[in-house]
Amino acid sequence: MSQREKKYYQRKINSSYLTSVISITLVLFTLGILGLIAINARVLSRYIRENIGFEIIMEQNTKEADILYLQKILDTKPYVKSTEYITKEEAARRLSKTLGEDFTGFFKDDDNPLLPSIDVRFYAEWANNDSLAQIQNFILKNKGVKDIYYQKSLVHLINRNLRKISLILLGFSLLLLIIAVALINNTIRLSVYSRRFIIRSMQLVGATQGFIRRPFIVRGIIQGVISAFIALGLLSAIVVTLWNNLPELKLISSPEMLLFLYLFVLILGMIVSGMSTYLAVRKYLNLKPDKLYG
Repeated sequence: MSQREKKYYQRKINSSYLTSVISITLVLFTLGILGLIAINARVLSRYIRENIGFEIIMEQNTKEADILYLQKILDTKPYVKSTEYITKEEAARRLSKTLGEDFTGFFKDDDNPLLPSIDVRFYAEWANNDSLAQIQNFILKNKGVKDIYYQKSLVHLINRNLRKISLILLGFSLLLLIIAVALINNTIRLSVYSRRFIIRSMQLVGATQGFIRRPFIVRGIIQGVISAFIALGLLSAIVVTLWNNLPELKLISSPEMLLFLYLFVLILGMIVSGMSTYLAVRKYLNLKPDKLYG
């Protein structure tokens, strides 16, 4: 083979390698974006559920000590995330702020018609109508409790819509994962195809299949790692941009889940690239010489 032909094949190999890296990067990046959406949807779902709670309305003449005792009992329950005692005076201040004017001037201090209450927030696992009904029955049995207010229809609507969104995201994620694996596999096959004559040359000089396969697989894994790091770099830029523009998203984000997503993209890039390379090389190792030009 002349020097000119060697340079031509080298350029062709480098071009196929670059094309493979770009293609795998785009696939992993798209998969990472979907994973990011799924994670934030899950965190947002939990955040919404944990903002569903009770407003426990107390009797007018209930002693503060009894209210605080009930609050302590609730704080010990495994389903309670947080509680807040709201006095009559605090309730009046909040209502004035909501209305935009101070209505308390019409009443004497002892004539405040508002009742003290306890706001309770539950963990996401308990934020459904069946569990809340049981908790409601337990709380109503306590001394001094007049009524409990929460929006049952809203709880049902939130849970139903969140379930639908989760199923849609799960189905779309699985579909994209299958497509991603197929695309990476085809990209690797095309990359190996451009080097099929090198594989044949190594066979002719007596190289074993393992010896021929090893550098290709290592190169494929490295290719997957490089693609994954580029994809994660792009993904990180999007995450930082979102956090800068939506600070609330940063507060509810889960660093552990984000790290898990990064590891998933990295490992997926390595495994799929390595396995696809192995299968593609094996195909050309077993190919008959007259098929090399097909």
